Amino acid sequence: MNVTSAIGIIFIFAIISLMTKIYLPAYSILINAAAAVIILTLILTNLAPVINKINYFLDLSRIPGEYRVILFKCIGICLVTQFASDSCRDAGEVSLASKAELIGKIAMLTAAMPLFEKLIHTAVGLLGG
Repeated sequence: MNVTSAIGIIFIFAIISLMTKIYLPAYSILINAAAAVIILTLILTNLAPVINKINYFLDLSRIPGEYRVILFKCIGICLVTQFASDSCRDAGEVSLASKAELIGKIAMLTAAMPLFEKLIHTAVGLLGG
């Protein structure tokens, strides 16, 4: 993905959205949603090299596979939560945006719970308990 082309697409959608907001405000939200889907598709299609590089670094560090799953789940939760929160803010729903962020935080805590459990067991084991 070329950064300048992605920024260009965003700029074009922003102009269309502003022009539409004057005459048909309801369609402006739909245009923003369409732009978000297109940009998200661009990002996801170019994410494979990043994931491969992260896996390479994790292989070097010999981190167990279960922790990789937790890491990627948390990254996914962060991205989806940010996307939902920003979409709600664009629609003028600040309250819903904060609820989306809260749901994301709880989902990350839930996803990372096995890691916390392992950390607690390791600490208790080191303390001789």
